[in-house]
Amino acid sequence: MPINLYEGDCLEMMKRMPTESIDAIVTDPPGGISFMGKVWDSNKGGRDDWIMWMTYISAECLRLTKPGGYALVWSFPRTSHWTATAWENAGWEVRDRIAYLFGSGFPKSSNHLKPACEDWWLLRKPLSGTVAVNVMTHGTGNINIDECRVPTDGPRPGRSTSQSKSGLTGSGGAVTYGAFDVRGSIAVEDTIRGRWPTNVIHDGSDEVMEEFAKYGKRGASAPVRGHEPSRTGQNGIYNHWDRVPGSFFDDTGTAARFFYTSKVSPKEREGSKHPTMKPLSLIRYLCRLITPTGGTVLDCFAGSGTTGLAAVEEGFNAILIEQESEYIEHIKKRLALFLNHSTEG
Repeated sequence: MPINLYEGDCLEMMKRMPTESIDAIVTDPPGGISFMGKVWDSNKGGRDDWIMWMTYISAECLRLTKPGGYALVWSFPRTSHWTATAWENAGWEVRDRIAYLFGSGFPKSSNHLKPACEDWWLLRKPLSGTVAVNVMTHGTGNINIDECRVPTDGPRPGRSTSQSKSGLTGSGGAVTYGAFDVRGSIAVEDTIRGRWPTNVIHDGSDEVMEEFAKYGKRGASAPVRGHEPSRTGQNGIYNHWDRVPGSFFDDTGTAARFFYTSKVSPKEREGSKHPTMKPLSLIRYLCRLITPTGGTVLDCFAGSGTTGLAAVEEGFNAILIEQESEYIEHIKKRLALFLNHSTEG
């Protein structure tokens, strides 16, 4: 398998690795909240000490990553700003924040809200020149839009070139990042290939879907609503804009369909009891979003090894670092089970 697994402190292990040898980083570091009393999740003495500790690690990650390479870094909402501060202090550019919505969380105490959202910071190592030059030189610098589009129910009816604006061609004409039409000031991506990926991901659970359903559905048996400006003067998001004649989309459902859904496999926990395991489909999507073809993904806080499995299933190589011996054994078990399932398949 194209996975290298190392046991030890990630900072010390990364110091032994060659500069600019990594294409992307997808990692789930500690949140600094002493989750379930785990020592590895301590705050290192307080906010400033934790940020300094994480800054040293993220600086080493920066050295290892090729120019223009991306990192997706998990963070707990309460200390999410600590994580972003540390990686930015180390020299990474904050490009976005992906919110992962889920319905399986549980309250940790009587004075905390039920967790239903986690953050993934999208960061980039500074480019070497322009994006185009960086991609040609290092193979990094772009995110994989087309590989991560959100599926639709079907193709949108074509538009004639007479309906296009600003020199952009309709009915399949190619422009940067795909073909799209412009009607008025609204640009819509080519729905044959899927909707543009967003910075929101959800788990498709009943709890999450019920929340989306509160904002109405679109279709023949439901109020006709969409993203276009209303001619009645109403404005809003998804549920308050009445769709005007000749809308761009003809699929139906709640607003949930505009976002990528990360489904959890019942077999995912085989071989590990790690308390913060992430859905394999989520990590596969994140690896696919930022890793160039045939690239190498680093996870310096490997935990249960999900990043390694996700990278392999997406056709990438992976380097995993984990300091807890217990979790090293979990990773080995999961890799063995993965091999068995692959052989059986």
